[in-house]
Amino acid sequence: MALGSGLPGLRDSWLLPAVLSTTAGAVDVIGFLALGGLFTAHITGNLCVLAAHYITGGFSQVGQLLSVPVFIAVLSVVTLAFGSAEKVSEGSRRALLVVHAALLAACLGLGVGFGPFPDADRPMAVFVGMLAVAAMATQNALVQLTLKDPPSTTIMTTNITQLAIDLRTLARRRGDPDVLARARRRARMTFPCVVGFVGSCVTGAVLEVYFGLWALALPVVLAALAVPLGELSSDGGAALEFKKGGTHQEPTCTQASWN
Repeated sequence: MALGSGLPGLRDSWLLPAVLSTTAGAVDVIGFLALGGLFTAHITGNLCVLAAHYITGGFSQVGQLLSVPVFIAVLSVVTLAFGSAEKVSEGSRRALLVVHAALLAACLGLGVGFGPFPDADRPMAVFVGMLAVAAMATQNALVQLTLKDPPSTTIMTTNITQLAIDLRTLARRRGDPDVLARARRRARMTFPCVVGFVGSCVTGAVLEVYFGLWALALPVVLAALAVPLGELSSDGGAALEFKKGGTHQEPTCTQASWN
């Protein structure tokens, strides 16, 4: 049974993307503060740092140099291992969430055990950073493979832009009902992601300042919470009916494509 047809409620729910966005915000800011300015979720930032260091004649830190190829490599491996979105099963989604949580737990354990890292180019510091990058690559893959028309859970630029457009559309209260329904659904999905990401950036920064790499306990707990959330459905009755052999209705306009 395809995940897309079997779990309609989960794929339309805002809760799991919001928790994952909160996880990413915390990981990103903690990595930035504790690992010499490394962006673990915001890979675009590392590209900017690399370009700036290259133009000014400076040598970027090893973690920033490795983050982009590591992100791409992990994303490619996960995609090849779990296939296309149409073929992902419940077990595959669960496995991705567990791998995501395990990578962050390993990052916490090694970071606390061998940190802090005043020199971000130390081999263990680089390894801890790459574990976090791998976790964020896994998160990006699982969101794209297992959620229906998801907002980004790691990069907020597109989310904030789309949210502003959708809120303007809804504020006017004019236009095609289907367009308004899509805008309402997107806003309902995107707003919690933006709030969660920003809130966890602030919280993660405060925790890192006071507790160092122990601050990674926050994203580890959130990632662990995401595993059982992946088993839940916001429309449990419909999902259960489908699993028992009931008829699954076609999506309404509020479940229309993100685009």
